[in-house]
Amino acid sequence: MINFNYETDFELDNERAHADWLSQVIISENKKEGEINYIFCDDEYLHKINVEYLNHDTLTDIISFDYSVGNELHGDIFVSVERVRDNAQDFEVTFEEELKRVLVHGVLHYCGYKDKSDADELLMRAKEEEKIALFHVEQ
Repeated sequence: MINFNYETDFELDNERAHADWLSQVIISENKKEGEINYIFCDDEYLHKINVEYLNHDTLTDIISFDYSVGNELHGDIFVSVERVRDNAQDFEVTFEEELKRVLVHGVLHYCGYKDKSDADELLMRAKEEEKIALFHVEQ
């Protein structure tokens, strides 16, 4: 089950469409959907988690805690809405596009994709693009 939680005044448009898309991403990677919680927050909130749990004194757009068991994906994905907004401007994309990239990025980590080396990062970016293309909203 995909859950969306809010620690800031942001609210995701069309939660159902996003949850359905993320479920489809999980299935497309031959994984099973467990409980995945997205927590939308601000820079201060995520910075505190970054320092406390990861010992990184930096701002970031996403931190994911993976509690997966075998092929069943479980975890908590914290997203700084402020960072996503800033990154969207920096990368010259819409906020919605950058948000989708970040949302799927966390799930792809749970699927086993990494982004520490250049080669891994290239594969992660390609997978993000592939999975973003699966997103559809019925009009």
